[in-house]
This record gives sequence, structure tokens and C-alpha cells, in this order.
Amino acid sequence: MGFTFAYRLMLVVAAASLLGVSQANKDWGSSKSNYTGRGWGWGWNSTNNHPMNETESEGPQKIIVGGAENWHFGFNYSDWAFQNAPFYFNDTLVFKYDPPSNGTFPHSVYLFPDRWSYMNCNLKRAKMIANATQGGGDGFEFVLNKWRPFYFACGEHDGIHCKLGGMKFMVAPLFRWHY
Repeated sequence: MGFTFAYRLMLVVAAASLLGVSQANKDWGSSKSNYTGRGWGWGWNSTNNHPMNETESEGPQKIIVGGAENWHFGFNYSDWAFQNAPFYFNDTLVFKYDPPSNGTFPHSVYLFPDRWSYMNCNLKRAKMIANATQGGGDGFEFVLNKWRPFYFACGEHDGIHCKLGGMKFMVAPLFRWHY
């Protein structure tokens, strides 16, 4: 049986609310501040004095996960994701990590199906999207091509890198609004 009227109405109201909030907040925090960098989009870009959400976000970006730190054990990727948000629809995340050798532990990239699996580092239903050798060179690229939360983690050593090594983060890509 199809969606009920009440369910359809709830979806329309939710979509309208998201659109309304995004439009109402489009200029929020656009006063000049000391903030520079990608961050949450507050403030001004110090190099050209334009609001960052109109200059730096015009098209999809390639973002190296962890920045100069790349993808490794012992780095807090949840903090990194928070500090580098927002991420946008069609941005590309680049996971760079050394291939396994005598001096390095292997890493991988898993995509969790839901928040519960992510919070518990439960790999049972997670999907490996990059193995231990795919992070070398230019790295493994993942395009945020759906409007939904994405939950990432390293699945090596039965999830120990996820649980104890800080190698997990989530992003919820936004749409770019041009006005």
C-alpha cells in the first residue's frame, strides 16, 4: 500500500522547513570576523573579502580527509570533519594512506549503513569501499553524491582503528545555494 496522506504531508513539511531554514540563514554570520578557512562558512574569506559561501563553494571541491595528516591511526577525524564542515553534495573526499609495509599498519575505508553501526564501530553490515592498497599515490576518492549522512571508518584489526584510533567520522552533505 502507498504512503498515507499524513506521511506525505509530513515529508512536504520537513522539506519546506529545511528549505526555509537554509534560505533564512543564507546570510547568517556574514559579518567580518577573524575566522579563516573552510570551517562552517562563518565570516569572510580574508584573501578577497567576499563571503566564503559565495566564493569558495561555487562548485564541487576535492577534500583530503585529515588534511596534511591524511588517514592514519591516532588522529581524531570526527573533530576534523566538524572543523572542516560544511561538506557539499558532489564534493569528493580523498582518503590518502600508505600501503601496508613493515613500518606501517594497513588501513582501509568502510562505509557504515547507519548511525548505530557507526557509533559502535560494528562492521557486520558495513561495506568496504577502499582496501589497504587503494589509499596510496593520489588516494582513494569518494563522491558525496547523495543527500544523506555518510559514516566512514577504518575497519582494520576488527574495528580497533575505528574504536580506539579515532579513525571514524560522519558527514551530511548540503546543497550549494547560489543567490
